Amino acid sequence: MDKLGIVVPCYNEEEVLEIASKALREVLTDLISKQKIAEDSFILFVNDGSKDRTWELIEEEHKKYPVSVLGLKLAGNVGHQFALTAGLITAKDMCDVTVSIDADLQDDVNVIEEMIDKFHAGNDIVYGVRKERKTDTFFKRVTAQGFYKLMSLMGVKTIYNHADFRLMSRRAVEQFSKYKETNLFLRGMMPLIGYQTDCVYYDRLERVAGESKYPLKKMLALAFNGISSFSVKPITMVTVLGVFILIASLCAAVYALISYFMGHVVPGWTSLILSIWFLGGVQLLSIGLVGQYIGKIYMEVKQRPRYNIEKVLDGSEE
Repeated sequence: MDKLGIVVPCYNEEEVLEIASKALREVLTDLISKQKIAEDSFILFVNDGSKDRTWELIEEEHKKYPVSVLGLKLAGNVGHQFALTAGLITAKDMCDVTVSIDADLQDDVNVIEEMIDKFHAGNDIVYGVRKERKTDTFFKRVTAQGFYKLMSLMGVKTIYNHADFRLMSRRAVEQFSKYKETNLFLRGMMPLIGYQTDCVYYDRLERVAGESKYPLKKMLALAFNGISSFSVKPITMVTVLGVFILIASLCAAVYALISYFMGHVVPGWTSLILSIWFLGGVQLLSIGLVGQYIGKIYMEVKQRPRYNIEKVLDGSEE
């Protein structure tokens, strides 16, 4: 029987951790009783450098449930994508299949059983996909939809309305572990693995407690990281824009020469200033965009560890 590991990245989740632990343990108990997973299946909480009592609560849960609740403490805050990666790579040697889910329980834990059923049907990756976005604000709904459309336009393959709630078989995680890049965008990386996949659909719930750890600033950073990590189209678009401006400039030069020789030269201070500002802005934008890609290359070639593990609670420490 397959052993399940539920990986839960946590950053300042003291308000919700015990609630999440209880809900996920109930899921494990139910699936074990139905003989769909092994009895030693577990939850792996990954503490991503939390500044509150998150790690202390993980330790307490592990003491109470040493088999079903495990812990992984990272040395410092490395971000959600790296914390999730650390949890998946750690869990792959301990189980046959993993499910990643956020601690806020906005993703419906009840569809984990359906994920397991689809795994048993031969799927290596099962994506949790939101049916709709009724619980989102108008702004977040519009920006999220715009994000997926932009990613598609840029040639980045993603699953619409899917975040990081997914099931992965051990061999899928093994393949994922071979992707060594520093600029992580897991939603774009998973489709690259290429194994058989399927989706389960659910209604996203309200956060049970605490605050969102993904404000607008982080969402925009994630979006840009996803685009720049998987597509060079922005640089292509800048090149096309440069060609267009060059052609427009040549046309303007021809017009200026004709006007000069025909004696129709009129002082054009406004148009001159606007042109300078426009071209200066395009140049700065282009340099900045190219700089972002160079910066990513710089980060990749250093090959620093993506995360450092400080402590593991897996029962062997006792």
